[in-house]
Amino acid sequence: MIKMKILPISAIGILILILTFSCATKKGTEMPCTQKMLDYCIAKTVVTMNRLDKTDSFPRNINHGQTQWNKVNIHDWTSGFWPGVLWYAYEASGDSAILTKAKDFTNPLSGVLAVPVENHDLGFMLFCSFGNGFRITKNPAYKILLLQAADSLATLFNPKVGTILSWPAMRKKMNWPHNTIIDNVINLELLFWASKNGGTQNLYNIAVKHAETCMHTLIRPDYTTYHVAVFDTIDGHFIKGVTHQGFADNSLWARGQAWGIYGYAMCFRETGKPEFLETAQKLADVFINRLPKDGIPYWDFDDPVIPDAPKDASAAAVAASGMLELSGFLKDNASKAKYKNAAISLLAKLSSAEYLSNDKNHSFLLHSTGHKPNGKEIDASIIYADYYYLEALLRLKKIEN
Repeated sequence: MIKMKILPISAIGILILILTFSCATKKGTEMPCTQKMLDYCIAKTVVTMNRLDKTDSFPRNINHGQTQWNKVNIHDWTSGFWPGVLWYAYEASGDSAILTKAKDFTNPLSGVLAVPVENHDLGFMLFCSFGNGFRITKNPAYKILLLQAADSLATLFNPKVGTILSWPAMRKKMNWPHNTIIDNVINLELLFWASKNGGTQNLYNIAVKHAETCMHTLIRPDYTTYHVAVFDTIDGHFIKGVTHQGFADNSLWARGQAWGIYGYAMCFRETGKPEFLETAQKLADVFINRLPKDGIPYWDFDDPVIPDAPKDASAAAVAASGMLELSGFLKDNASKAKYKNAAISLLAKLSSAEYLSNDKNHSFLLHSTGHKPNGKEIDASIIYADYYYLEALLRLKKIEN
């Protein structure tokens, strides 16, 4: 294991935690000042990084009632989010100590590619870490690894089906010949990036074909989403849509809808294809229209025990970040304002006393749901909720500037 020296906790950081709410509104429904929330995230990041002594062990969740992170190794699909948080925290602060830790926690993830892998999550794992690192530092070693990761991800593409395989093990376990999950749209960003930075045109073609196929299979005619699409491998036809982490096959799993919003906004950015922009808008419209009165989605919009169902702050954070990017692509002022304001509304609620962890634990946010059908990470703090919350704040700050 790689050991790190534990640094003293910044007194200024703790003070920021205490004073965070000084800029919040009394009702908690309007967005506190963005810089204050960024300062909050930076301070919490420092608290966590000063308590981690192994750079190949990554925060994943803090279960309800706990105060410290449960950690995973480099091969967990969430391993790239903590380095990503560090890169974003450095971008927001310019703190050289955070930069050092971002590098320290990014480098061990190169081990993901040390052996042949069948992993559709390479974008989450390596683009959130090495991708942000390359964007900020232009380290050529990061670029080499990202190109290798893109080539590895591309091996899972089935040209007959037109998508990247998500879970190889499900072929035998669930008798799914070829399956693709809505989450996988996010991983296409790695392929798009690679195609522009030394990779082949085929990487771009794979990403476009995957997005197009999912647009007509994973997304239902009413612009709600399945979690999983199952395909035949003989002629490539779409067999059925099912769920894995949602309530039911025909229900609307909140984070899946958020992945779709974020993913198709990104696909439009990378391709300029108007059908991707339209898809992102219609997915966002469904998400906005289905939100409950308090503004944060339940883990599944169709859970029959609502209003007693658990919330999912991670879905809100992903959707907020996606809608902020979406709003920037629209020329119509009313549409631009619609999605920007919806994103700000989500961030405002996440930035309230109800959802900020403050001194309750080491995360940014409370009340996320990971995998309710399996009874895992229910009403928990989860690292990808923090990652997308911080990303959304940075996007909002750039818009404000």
